[in-house]
Amino acid sequence: MRFMKGGPTLLAILFIVLPLSGQSAAQERWNGLVIQSENRCAPYDKKAQYPYPQSVEDEIVNQMGDRVYGPYTGRFFKSDRETDIEHIVAASEAHDSGLCAAPAHVKAAFSRDLLNLTLAAPEINRCGRNGKCGLDAGEWLPPHNQCWFAYRVVSVKQKYNLSVDRVEAESLDSVLSQCDSVGMVFYESSPLGNTQNPASSSNALERYDDNGNGRITCAEARKHGIAPVSRNHPAYRYMHDGDGDGVVCE
Repeated sequence: MRFMKGGPTLLAILFIVLPLSGQSAAQERWNGLVIQSENRCAPYDKKAQYPYPQSVEDEIVNQMGDRVYGPYTGRFFKSDRETDIEHIVAASEAHDSGLCAAPAHVKAAFSRDLLNLTLAAPEINRCGRNGKCGLDAGEWLPPHNQCWFAYRVVSVKQKYNLSVDRVEAESLDSVLSQCDSVGMVFYESSPLGNTQNPASSSNALERYDDNGNGRITCAEARKHGIAPVSRNHPAYRYMHDGDGDGVVCE
């Protein structure tokens, strides 16, 4: 599923969020993922085992409507020179969650898979006081777009048959059980580019209603790179949510 074009409905989210309580020890699974501690079954060398071309950065920007945006902080950037390519499930964490036993072509596919790629400021992507580094979802969650992040983690781990540890599974379950939508939210920035507050409803029409008819269409939303539009976005009130799931232009 490509989340830039739409997010699952609440029903879909509830379908994938399976409660941890009450599971027998014999099952040791959550959302189809084996629950077990991380294990480095083979040496790890990111540069040699998980290569990716710099050109994937352009693809990441393209799937976000040609916006240079960091979903973890809700921050826009003037150029991708200000950002790092970020693996949502870190390569080291994936390696220790099962990819260490995978053949080279699977590791290479993982490293450049757009499902698992986004952008982040260096201080968020790298190791440091506030950095994600190689941490899993039980150790680190982004301040913004937690629902989108958690769903991406689950999707990537399902795709590559990776395991989760129990703390990670509990953290993901806690986030997803409270989500109305798992689409990425774009927070409008101030002229300085550092404010993460969404644009107010009062200027949503001015920003996105190109034909001036008092409504915002999906074509207009996609043109401005804000689709899918969730309930908490200021443009939502001027759009038609046919299925009432809180997300438009899925």
